[in-house]
Order: sequence, then C-alpha cells, then structure tokens
Amino acid sequence: MSSSSGVIVLDNGGGLCKAGFGGDRDPVAVVPNCLGRPAGAGGKRWMVADQLLAPEVDVTSLALRRPFDRGYLINTDLQREVWDRVLRGLLHADPAHTSLLLVEPLFNIPSIQRATDELVFEDFGFQSFYVADSPSLVHLYEASRCPALATAQCSLVVDCGFSFTHAAPVLQNFTLNYGARRLDLGGKALTNYLKELVSYRSVNVMDETFIIDDAKEKLCFVSLDVTRDLHLARRSGKDNPFKCTYVLPDGITCTKGFVKDKDEAWRFLSSRDVQSLPLAATREGTAHLEDTEKAKDRRIDLTKNEFNMTNERFLVPEMIFRPADLGMNEAGLAECVVRAVHACHPHLHPVLFESIILTGGSTLFPQFAERLQQELRPLIRDDYRLKIITQEDPILGVWRGGSLLASSPDFEEMCVTKLEYEEFGSARCRRRFFH
Repeated sequence: MSSSSGVIVLDNGGGLCKAGFGGDRDPVAVVPNCLGRPAGAGGKRWMVADQLLAPEVDVTSLALRRPFDRGYLINTDLQREVWDRVLRGLLHADPAHTSLLLVEPLFNIPSIQRATDELVFEDFGFQSFYVADSPSLVHLYEASRCPALATAQCSLVVDCGFSFTHAAPVLQNFTLNYGARRLDLGGKALTNYLKELVSYRSVNVMDETFIIDDAKEKLCFVSLDVTRDLHLARRSGKDNPFKCTYVLPDGITCTKGFVKDKDEAWRFLSSRDVQSLPLAATREGTAHLEDTEKAKDRRIDLTKNEFNMTNERFLVPEMIFRPADLGMNEAGLAECVVRAVHACHPHLHPVLFESIILTGGSTLFPQFAERLQQELRPLIRDDYRLKIITQEDPILGVWRGGSLLASSPDFEEMCVTKLEYEEFGSARCRRRFFH
C-alpha cells in the first residue's frame, strides 16, 4: 500500500466501492457499497463494507441498505458510513492531508453534486477534489496500454455497471456526453431477474441478494444461439448440457453458497471452442464467497439445501441484448452502441467502431464480447472494421484509469481546493470539471 502520491482514488459505484492511492496498479479495497444486517439473533448491528465479506458472516437473508438507487447517490448518511470505514479503517488515510479523485456517474444532477461536495469538503475535510467519469478513465487506461488507441485518441466505452449500462464516445480523454446512450439495465436488474426465476421454479430466494449474485457470477453466460440453447435446455437429466446445481448455505456448516460441481457446470463450453471459464474474480458484490474447490470438500447434506439451474443461465444475461423480450421498452445493447456512434460526427464513425472497450462486471459473462460482435456486424457498414477490446479486469478498469490520472504531474492543478469551495461554492467550482 502506497500513499506517497497524496491522492486517494475512489470509484464509488452503486454495487462496489473501489478505493486506493494514485499511482498504484490496484486499489487497496474492493468492497460492497452498502450496509448489511444478518437475519436472526445475530443481526442486531449493521455491518459496513468489508465487514460483510468476513468468512464467518452468514449471508442468508441479509438485509441491505444502499446509498445508491438507480445509479445515483440518494443517501449521504449511508455513504458517509461506508466512506468512513473505507478511508479510515482500510486505507488508514487522513483526508485533511490528501486529495480525492472521485468517479461519479454520467449526468449526475446538480443537487446530488452539491450533496457530494458537502460530503467531501465539510464532512471529511479533503484538501482538494477532482471529479471524473468512468468512460474517460477507461479510455485513458487502455490508451496507456495500446499504442493504436492512443494514436486514434478516441474510443467507444461500453460500461455495464451495477445500475445501468452506458455506451459513451470518448475523444481526446473527454467523454462526449451528447453521444452517450443509456440502457436501464445493469447487474442489479440481472440478479433480481434470476431471483424471480429461481423462486418461481425451485426455492424462494427473493431475500438472498448476495447468494444469487454469486450464483449469477459463477454460472451465467451469454448465448451465441438462443434458439439452439433453449432446445438443448429442454433435455432431461444428464442430457441437458446446462443443468447445474448451486448449494445454499445452511448457516451452520457453511455460511456461503457454492457450485456443486464446477467442471460439470461448464462442460458444454469445451465443445464451443471457448477457451476460458468465467473469471473467479468477478467481484460484483461477492468476491468473498468461497472457492468452489474448498466448498466441494464439505460434508453437508446436499439433498434439500440446493437448487438447479438450466436455461436461467443464459436467459438472465439475455436481458442486456434483448430487453424487449421481457416487455421492457428499451433498445438492446447492440442498438445502443450504434446510436451512440451515430450521434457523433460521421468522420468518427469508423474509428469508434474499431475501438469499442468493454468494462463493468457484467461484461465478465462468458461469450459477452462474441455476442456483441455477432449482433453489431449486421448493423454497421461492410467497409467498417469492428474491434471489441475486453479489459483484463473490467471491474478495476475505471479505478486504474483514475490511478493513472491521479499520478500525472498536473493533477493538483486540475483539482478544486477546500478554500476555493468555501469561497465560491459548489456550482462555480464544478465548472472546472467540464460536466
């Protein structure tokens, strides 16, 4: 852990809070941006952020309170508790002697901006402050790794986050807000849909947010041929290639859920030339849930405390590509991308289509990039190249861009100081960020 830069980088997402120091490659903390209280006699106090990740915490029927709703900060009191735990408890930082680079959602409304500024300067007393958005930071980080991207100086960032999905063009490290297009679907909606499907077919899990998050991250994938896969999913028993079992915690022997047989769950991928299994580090709320191999060694009764998944595994991520099939008046992701590109100057169209960057936890679903490529190709001109760039860790991509920006020599000149805030107020200071 290095605090020599004197800048704290905070990617404050609706699902996860990623926090660390400018100049470092990885954040110190990646924790749920919420408070939780266990059910039963042990649930007398609310646990904050990393406390929810402790191995002994039973995540069954965990009551959650989140500072964010529909992608925007609505409860600064809850956010203050999470930040206090992260900044002082995990980073051991003194805000009075540090600067803050904060990642905010696109199109943040002025009242939320003012409340955020009060939190930063009045509650925590940071000495200076800079606000960035996720698309520009993702572009900055990927351009530092890819010479072609740095030369083009523009990209289209597709951010599939916790609350919603954005397709946003970036030009010379500035997000072109007029070109950004939003899909009101994110990781939270997918988890809620999986809750409904499992509850209808197997066992009531409507209160099991952390558990179903984990099942989603470990077992869901994007279908490349939905009609074929629906047909295969109708097979019975071992002839069904998608059938798998998720074991629920019993609260005594184990406090976390796990996949019963991971090899069996993913055996169908080997026949589809998909080389990699889903990343184990999908940290959208449940990176702490225990390793499958360790879980398989437990001697517990697996007959009653489990549920099976078949076509749910690909129908849940399908929401992102076909929301209309569920009665939602939304364009799918491919159309969202095309609209974002077409909102820009025609000279940028070919460059944007060959520099699409995927970020956010939901892009970790196996075959996500292949499906997007498959759907985009018929929608764009034949003479345009189409290239989709996947980040090595889509959950940390925004934070790493922030770390890079925070370590630049002129970063402090870009910030608003506490004195400036006190003299001019929030609205005037915010003009410096071009938002």
